[in-house]
Order: sequence, then C-alpha cells, then structure tokens
Amino acid sequence: MPQRLSISAIVFFLLMILAGLYFAFAAVQGPSGILRRVQLEAETQDLVAERDRLKSEVDSMSNLTKRLSDDYLDIDLLDERARAVLGIIRADEVIIR
Repeated sequence: MPQRLSISAIVFFLLMILAGLYFAFAAVQGPSGILRRVQLEAETQDLVAERDRLKSEVDSMSNLTKRLSDDYLDIDLLDERARAVLGIIRADEVIIR
C-alpha cells in the first residue's frame, strides 16, 4: 500500500516551491537582478560615450585656448575669431552665403 503525504509535508513542499519561485523572480526582476544589470551596462556605455565626446570637446577647447594665449599666439586663429565675433571683413573679400 503506497504511503500518502501528510498535510504538513504538502504545505512544506508548497512553501518551498513558492520560496523558489520568489527567489527566481527576484534574481531576474529585483533591484540586483539580471534585467537591472543589463540596464546599468547600457547606461554605462552611454555615459562612457558621452564622457569621450566631452573629453574631445575639452581637448579642442584647450587647444584653442593655448593657441590664443600670451605664450603662443596663432595670428590666423586670432584673425578668424576676431572676424567671427566682430563681423568684420577686408575690403578685398567677397562674402558668399
């Protein structure tokens, strides 16, 4: 004659199954879960790309600042910036828009 499981054994197994399901759900959806990790990695890649873009922009500005400094003066750059800011042209130039 086969033995039947008691009520307490059935309740125990159901609780264990529910606990396993909860931990599986938390491993996927929780604050430290797999989906959150994928989201954080995507945000990290976006932030690294933005950092690199900003770094190149800072390097470009640093180069322009150095070229317009008292120690090293680039006359062509100074002329270009003065024309852009003041809107001045030479008498022998033609403006094409």
